[in-house]
Amino acid sequence: MPSSPSPAGSLPRGFIPVMLTPFQETGAVDSSTLAQLTEFYIEAGAAGLFANCLSSEMYELTEDERLAVTKLVVDQTAGRVPVVATGTFGGPIAQQADFIKRIYATGVQAVIVITSLIADADESDAVFLERMHELIALTDDIPLGFYECPVPYKRLINSDILKELLPTGRLIYHKDTCLDEAEVARRIAVGSGYKFGLYDAYMVNAVSSLRAGAAGLSCIQGNEFPELIVWLAANYDNADRQDDVDRVQQFFVDCMDLVHTAYPTIAKYTLQKRGLPISLYTRRDVGLLTTGLQNDMDALVETANQLQLELGIESVFAGKLIE
Repeated sequence: MPSSPSPAGSLPRGFIPVMLTPFQETGAVDSSTLAQLTEFYIEAGAAGLFANCLSSEMYELTEDERLAVTKLVVDQTAGRVPVVATGTFGGPIAQQADFIKRIYATGVQAVIVITSLIADADESDAVFLERMHELIALTDDIPLGFYECPVPYKRLINSDILKELLPTGRLIYHKDTCLDEAEVARRIAVGSGYKFGLYDAYMVNAVSSLRAGAAGLSCIQGNEFPELIVWLAANYDNADRQDDVDRVQQFFVDCMDLVHTAYPTIAKYTLQKRGLPISLYTRRDVGLLTTGLQNDMDALVETANQLQLELGIESVFAGKLIE
């Protein structure tokens, strides 16, 4: 499914998944399965890909692995969809700027800044802005994005901060985690007229954010049910399908707690059940994927499969969903 048109230089509208990193049982990155996973997202209708993010276990990857994983994803897409990737991992701003350049050299369209690694939790927005201006000055004309990552802590970038930084012309992506419909609308409003897109990570507010003008969605549920998210992003404003839109939105509200439990192991489990040869190996300590959680996810996948059938959505793994 093609994405909606966007201004030149911006990312396409639609679904930009936060990618997993497959590992071998030895703990090494599984490059072969990562290539297949990349194809899975694209075949499901993703408008772009966010590699080397928290879902990718970026903090558990070495610096070389971060570069290698990002480069593999860029090469596998072969220009079919744009890729963005995280490029800041703490330290002095000059050091973060250097790694931004290294990640950008892999061929990504934009490099993502983790907001909580620019200023500490007890530092002011003024400090954050000062350091962001320094980072922008040190990174040539590289397009940037923000991710309000919850690790090491969640630093929200409100509409006032965006209003100061957007005139630099450097910000094109924002993975929003504020969970606040009114604030999302304010951020979208200040971004109007710029090559800037807000992609909401909070599926409870997916439809309201899209109706407010969000460019799309960047959520963890895309690692289990990307077809439904692609459909929602394409149909949220379809007057003839509003009952179906409400059903899909409610599905994502209902499964919010489950998909966040033992994540990303539970997402790898779901993909494995759906037909992707991915190991459950996870470097992060996210708790046990218990038999009870597996049974709950099995039932949820059956529900999603039935919903897709009723809506006429073709599954990427047709015939391979859980029996």
